Amino acid sequence: MEKKKITIYQTSDVHGYLYPSNYQARDEDQAFGLFKLASLLKEGRDGSSILVENGDFLQGSPFSYYIYKHDHKADRLMEAYNDLDFDLGVFGNHEFNYGLDYLKSAISASHFPILAANILDEEGQPALGEAYEILERDGVQIAILGLTTQYIPHFEHPDHIKGLTFASAIETAQKYLPLLRDQADLVIVSYHGGFEVDLNEELGDKAAWSDTGENEGLALLEACGDSIDLFLTGHQHKLYQGQVQGTPVLMPGHKGSHLAKADLFLEKQDGQWTLTDCKPKLLPVESRTGVDQDLAGKFQEVNQEVEDWLDTDLGYDSNNNLNIEDVHQARLEGHPYIEFINRVQMYFSQAPISASSFFNNDVKGFKEQITMRDIVSNYIYPNTLAVVKITGQDLKAALEQTAEYYDLDEAGHLVINEAWLKPKPQVYNYDIYQGIDYTLDIQKDKGQRVTKLEFQGQYIQPDQELELVLNQYRAVGGGDYHMFGSQKIVREVTRPMTELIAEYIEKFGPLKIPQPSNFKVTY
Repeated sequence: MEKKKITIYQTSDVHGYLYPSNYQARDEDQAFGLFKLASLLKEGRDGSSILVENGDFLQGSPFSYYIYKHDHKADRLMEAYNDLDFDLGVFGNHEFNYGLDYLKSAISASHFPILAANILDEEGQPALGEAYEILERDGVQIAILGLTTQYIPHFEHPDHIKGLTFASAIETAQKYLPLLRDQADLVIVSYHGGFEVDLNEELGDKAAWSDTGENEGLALLEACGDSIDLFLTGHQHKLYQGQVQGTPVLMPGHKGSHLAKADLFLEKQDGQWTLTDCKPKLLPVESRTGVDQDLAGKFQEVNQEVEDWLDTDLGYDSNNNLNIEDVHQARLEGHPYIEFINRVQMYFSQAPISASSFFNNDVKGFKEQITMRDIVSNYIYPNTLAVVKITGQDLKAALEQTAEYYDLDEAGHLVINEAWLKPKPQVYNYDIYQGIDYTLDIQKDKGQRVTKLEFQGQYIQPDQELELVLNQYRAVGGGDYHMFGSQKIVREVTRPMTELIAEYIEKFGPLKIPQPSNFKVTY
């Protein structure tokens, strides 16, 4: 009986980290990066393998931001992916952050097809690429369907997705999978999306699954799993290898920390190839893993440009209090760094109220001497600003949602709400406001925790109209802040926040930012 083995490799959520560096210092050598994944690929890849990029490759690192800022096209970044001989890719939500022109420059520069089955034009057809690709390896026909989280309109600036519709991954899979099963021996779904619950725990009652539509993995497998031989996922920056509802699943983290690999074993029965086994596995990048020297050398000149740009001095903090030692305490009590970010937003937008957040738990704030490296290491997203006109009722609802970040355990100790940590950490959705005075009492029931809410010394009325500046992600309702939305935007600041922060430091330095005193969290 004839037998075959087909190997699928997957990367996902690399976010422009070609080199193993967070760029917090020069010449870092961390256990991640595309060029370290390239070394793992060289060890095992052969002619019967397929390499898939599962999305979020254009944005996320100082390197990728520099390419966007200085080149205005993605050619130099895509050259690295071309050199690795990817067979195909899928769009992630962050591919849209720099606008459609930049995204289309990546498509033009790519030597491999980028799939987009559920990103549709005004006629309801795939807008940016083909829906699927059928590849042949050793006489085996392998179909790969490309899907992207449908939730992008809740994240993205409307101008960046103009004319596009994002359909449900489930409905799109149901449309294409019967066709692909008829044409191919193996059917693989590459989905830039994740799961409604943490796969490393019990799946639990379906009623408890997250139902926003951002991550549809479990529901998709429930509806279509019998037609899928391998399910490649991402978006949530988590690690998973194994079976979910009987289907092999891979999710390889982010920044190129792991290479996903699946060996699929087939036997020919009655003239047809039949899948007999699939072994999904994550290959970790370890500290001893070296970069691919050919690739690292080829891109060294542009990486040096990035390093020099990051070391540009902008100004200094005369109070020397913008460094963050404990980000959890900073969320609870406020911090001069978040006060500074809110001041930048208020200055450039001319809005009297601002909200912003610490984007992750690694944020360090600024040293006394502030460089561009400090800015992009802390403010990691390419956000622009938007001013929304809302009511006092909207503002209270937003604060009540932010207050749900905290909970009390059985002993009455303050803890972080598990729902904000799983299936994906969402610490960036806890907002801190400036321009209002407010108190959050975590001892009270959810929805009743805002016990003080004042603007300019007066209690805010439910029907009172207010202007609030937010980053674009939050302004359009990102983080499930549905009291906001694009229909409430009254003006925008279209320059990226990293530029605004740098300009503010140069204009108003030396900085003297106080500890905020306008809010309290009690428990």
